[in-house]
Amino acid sequence: MNLASLLFAGIIAFTTFVRAADTPKDYTRTEDVVYGRKFGTALTLDVFQPSKQNGAAVLFMVSGGFFSSHEAINVSMYKPFLDRGYTIFAIVHGSQPRFIIPEITQDIHRALRFVRYNAGKWGVNPDKFGITGASAGGHLSLIMGTQGGPGKADAKDPIDRQSSAVQAVACFFPPADFLNWGREGDDAVGIGTLANFQPAFGVRSASAESRQVYGKEISPIYFVNSAMPPTLIIHGDADKLVPIYQAEMFVKRAKEAGAPPVSLIVKPGKDHGWPDIIKDLDILAEWFDEHLRGIKPASNSKEK
Repeated sequence: MNLASLLFAGIIAFTTFVRAADTPKDYTRTEDVVYGRKFGTALTLDVFQPSKQNGAAVLFMVSGGFFSSHEAINVSMYKPFLDRGYTIFAIVHGSQPRFIIPEITQDIHRALRFVRYNAGKWGVNPDKFGITGASAGGHLSLIMGTQGGPGKADAKDPIDRQSSAVQAVACFFPPADFLNWGREGDDAVGIGTLANFQPAFGVRSASAESRQVYGKEISPIYFVNSAMPPTLIIHGDADKLVPIYQAEMFVKRAKEAGAPPVSLIVKPGKDHGWPDIIKDLDILAEWFDEHLRGIKPASNSKEK
């Protein structure tokens, strides 16, 4: 697989398998809302508002291989959420190789603060934010679940005073620990399995010594805590790009930390995405129903 294909691995997991016929009805879309700027670049998001909003928001990470593009936004992916009344914020972040993972992470903090600051404008409750994504988008979701928090009280920009915390996480096959990729001690901080993604890691991935420090800074597993929000991961046990070991170790660490419900649904024989993944979007939506709206799920999905 070449670099161009790898960059879109996470995005393709969603967009390839969703049919145009699944496009939701009765919603409005506001495109290219600028949530921040850096180095002369506008950071944008699209807002999808259903005709009957339930007051909760789902922040969708448009990200694969730490590459993000407005063209990758596909409203058909949001149908299970829009049908339930969720307002969707599709967040496009700065992409590698121009920006590296810590800089991309800051974009997401900014986006959440922006949405929370403008929550009233979009008809959402600032205390009911869910976040989702796949692959790199899943990684960013876990980052926000473990590290989202208060802004700077004395920030000049009132948006930066807002919290970037989320109240629920549900994602697909996310990287969680770059220092222990497929097994303990398997370094993938821009090398090994992830060598083709090295531009996303930047110069600090150049030496083994630096990777040991840097890897912990960018891996959500090292920020697991007892106050993190309820988290759901769906992962294929035949994933060759992001091993299921990543999800298993994250869930194990979260349970050891006494975190709120952290669940793993294993998809037997599935790789990095699967043809009927659209059905599993309903499971994510049910997770948000339960943890943002207090509605118990109707499905009988097996959790590990």
